[in-house]
Parts: sequence; structure tokens; C-alpha cells
Amino acid sequence: MANRTLAKQLEAVPEHEQGTHRVAIIIQYQGTHFRGWQRQPEERTVQAEIETAIASVLGSEVTIHGAGRTDAGVHAAAQVAHFDVPKVIPAYRWASILNHRLNEDIVIRASAHVPDNWHAQYSAQWRRYRYTIYTDAYPNLFISPYTWHVYHEPLDEHLMQAALTPMVGYHELTAFHRAGSSRAHSWVELQAAKCSRHGPFVQVELQAAGFLYGMVRLVMGLLVRVGRGRLTPAAFTELWQSGRRDLVKHAAPARGLCLLRVGYQHFPFAPDAWFDTQPKLTLHSTTKNLAV
Repeated sequence: MANRTLAKQLEAVPEHEQGTHRVAIIIQYQGTHFRGWQRQPEERTVQAEIETAIASVLGSEVTIHGAGRTDAGVHAAAQVAHFDVPKVIPAYRWASILNHRLNEDIVIRASAHVPDNWHAQYSAQWRRYRYTIYTDAYPNLFISPYTWHVYHEPLDEHLMQAALTPMVGYHELTAFHRAGSSRAHSWVELQAAKCSRHGPFVQVELQAAGFLYGMVRLVMGLLVRVGRGRLTPAAFTELWQSGRRDLVKHAAPARGLCLLRVGYQHFPFAPDAWFDTQPKLTLHSTTKNLAV
């Protein structure tokens, strides 16, 4: 019924009066269910799912443009995208319209009108990622899709922070530049790098205007060696400053990584919709409160 109602609304407006407007959306998705953001033949991707949902409303194909292309298995708490559609449907309604057509592993948190020159990718000033490591000795089914379980050796978050701090600034990070990337250079301006512990969870947040393909997972794979005491913070710094990509051998699993948020100078959404929408996991010992 909803499809027919929307179709009738579109048909009722003369073509010369319709026009289009640009709609921005905030998207959450469970990355372990997708082969990444970008549309791929014969693969389930976030971009393709949303474009299919829009097409089911309009009866024609529409391309959406995302702020970043997350890899297969990487989650998003507040990915941002935009698309151009007929004005007959108010921008704020698209969140509800799409959520009725999408599976439960994608949620549109909000939608809003933006100027025609606003672009989800090119207007973005920064992207922030969070990587979550679970360090408890016992596996936990309910958090495993969102964390990397590292438990064989203790992790020292202070050593990890000491290793990250020299990376803040504008540096050539060839050591974390994956083979096959189409990017012509390896220069990255890292704006923030923070490592913190919340009970058994160690979380690393990295913010930059743009990241190299696969960079965060390569950084995390090496950073865990620092936390385990197998690599000093000074040796970590010397390695990436040397540009020795051959020495960075292991990437952290995708499931621990989440695109936390994207920053813009002009953004039509309230902070509650996008600023910190991935809950920080915490677990506390319950042994003192066990019933006798």
C-alpha cells in the first residue's frame, strides 16, 4: 500500500514541477553481514541495499554517495551518504521510508535536506574510526561480532598510547599502505589518536581527514604487538617512519573496526543522531554479588 501511495504522489505532480533535492542520511550497519560499502556484482553491499530500497520507492535507479568506503566486515555507527530525488517526498521522511524496506542489519537514523553543492564525501572534514579489543580470558558470544578477542597475553594500553602519539600530525605512512590501493601517495594527516581501557575492553580511536585503504586494521595489528610487550613504542615509530611495508604483516580482524562518525562544517543533524552512537562496551565482575 505504501509503495502505491508514494507512486501515486509522484505521478500526480507534473514532471516540469517536480524538480529534485539532495537528501543526506545517517546510516548504521552490521558490517559482518556485508562485503563492504561499495556496490559489487553478485555481492551483498550496503550501497547496493540502500539503492535498491530507494529504487523500490521511485521506480528508477538512484546512486547514493557515501562519506567513505568501509571494507568487508567493518561496521558503521554513523556513516553518511547523500542522493538526489524528487522533491515530492520531503527529505525528513526518507529515514522512515527506507527503514521499512531495509533488513534489520541496516538502520537509517535520520534524513535531512542539504544544499545541492553539499557532498557526503567531499564536504567531509574528517572521519573517526574506533577499534575495540576484548581482553577477558572467556569468550563472549554476544560481543564477538564487534570485537577482536585478544586474551593470550595482557595488553598494556599505556604502551599502545605511547606508540600512537607520535603518529599525530602530517606523515607519510607507506608502511600502512596496502598493496593494490589506487591512492597515489601515502601522506595522511592524523588529527587524533586515543587508546583507552574500559574493563576488559581496549579501544583505539583514530581521526583523520582521510585514511589509506586498510590502514586502521594494519595499525591495530602492529599496535597489539606493542601492547603485548613484543615491540617497544620507539620501535613502532621507527618502523612506520622507515616506510617498510614488508615489516607490517598482519591486519587486525575487520569485525573490531567501526566507522564511528564523520565531521562536516555544515551538518543538518542533531548530535544525538550521529556523534557517539556506538555504545562503549563495559563488563564488570559479578562475583561479589553472587546469590548464596
